[in-house]
Amino acid sequence: MKICCIGSGYVGLVAGTCLADMGNDVICVDSNKSKIDNLKKGIIPIYEPGLKDMLERNARERRITFTTIIKDGIQKSDVIFIGVGTPSDHNNRADISAIMSVAESIGKYMNGYKVIVNKSTAPVGTVEKIGKVVKSFQKKAIRFDMVSNPEFLREGEAIKDFTNPDRIVIGVQSEKAKNIMESIYHGISRTDKPIMVTDIRSAELIKYASNAMLATRISFMNELAQLCEKVGGDIKEIAKGTGLDSRIGPRFLQAGIGYGGSCFPKDVNALIQIMKENGVGAKILTAVNEVNEEQKKSLFEKIQTLVPNIRNKKVAIWGLAFKPKTDDMRDAPSITLINQLQEAGAQIRAFDPEAMENAKTIFKDIKYFDDPYSTVKNCDVLVIVTEWNEFRDLDLGKIKKLLKSPNIVDGRNIYEPKDMREQGFHYLCVGR
Repeated sequence: MKICCIGSGYVGLVAGTCLADMGNDVICVDSNKSKIDNLKKGIIPIYEPGLKDMLERNARERRITFTTIIKDGIQKSDVIFIGVGTPSDHNNRADISAIMSVAESIGKYMNGYKVIVNKSTAPVGTVEKIGKVVKSFQKKAIRFDMVSNPEFLREGEAIKDFTNPDRIVIGVQSEKAKNIMESIYHGISRTDKPIMVTDIRSAELIKYASNAMLATRISFMNELAQLCEKVGGDIKEIAKGTGLDSRIGPRFLQAGIGYGGSCFPKDVNALIQIMKENGVGAKILTAVNEVNEEQKKSLFEKIQTLVPNIRNKKVAIWGLAFKPKTDDMRDAPSITLINQLQEAGAQIRAFDPEAMENAKTIFKDIKYFDDPYSTVKNCDVLVIVTEWNEFRDLDLGKIKKLLKSPNIVDGRNIYEPKDMREQGFHYLCVGR
């Protein structure tokens, strides 16, 4: 299949690379010339495990190419995937202007029947809007079909999620488009991981509903963790006991310092706005959002418990990205925490295996270090913000000696409280 992926950011680049690896001929288009130039050299703009190797292999075998010329991508392809960004606007609505700009180009340049697939997360009704714009910019009437094919990619696990998905959702309006989409994905669908065919609007809503449900589980556990800290109880044991119920399951029941990233905050807020605009109350999701924002601020209070006067004190931060296995700083809880600490006059020393370059564009007056040990030297408190695996098995005796005071605030519950206290640490975590 000849496929064009418009947008070479996180969604478009992962989708394009994986589609090429499945044997398709893929053209990736982006308006950012420097990004395309780098991609041609094998330099990718994001950190995603396995992506660089897969891209290089498919580039060598000429199954994937990169260009800034959108006309070429449209005219040389049978299926066009739209994977551009939909950031929140000032009203927390999803900004679909980039999608509409792509739709105009498709209308102008299409030279035959196309299947136009929206993979960008966008409000219900967006696919219909794309179709109307495409029609309005056609010089002569050319048939096309619209499809909604939402992505369910976890940063850090995106290759696995694309090639071994829980489900593949395609919202279609014609049998021809359905057959074409099924032929693209037939190699990775399984009996227990099916291609789910729906109407277009249901497919658009499935994406929002999925992210909103996961965010809800996180906020529920974080609020319950606050209760554990008041009345006693171990949120990890509660999560395990709750998750063993087959009706609930164990995933996304971990308490911590709140969710971040490019999806959950944006999509929860966007769904709230969609609901309000359609006269539907959004009480649950509004609360989910409020709990998450409060949780991001909760570590600062724990730090003050151990170090009451934080002014001019040195604070070591382990982890800056919103989650491990990514360099993504979008809506990362570390931003809220570091802003609080700097406003209180603390001196920040930070380490993250992948996100420090991105962090440098956000923060000022932070010292960055190349490893966890040098980060904590002479610090008054260590704060764990992102649960990178390499933090789990470090030499705690060495860390205790390097710290000025043996204070640790663990925002991700990666250590056991009993063990840490037996080793002489003043240790606070979440809900335990």
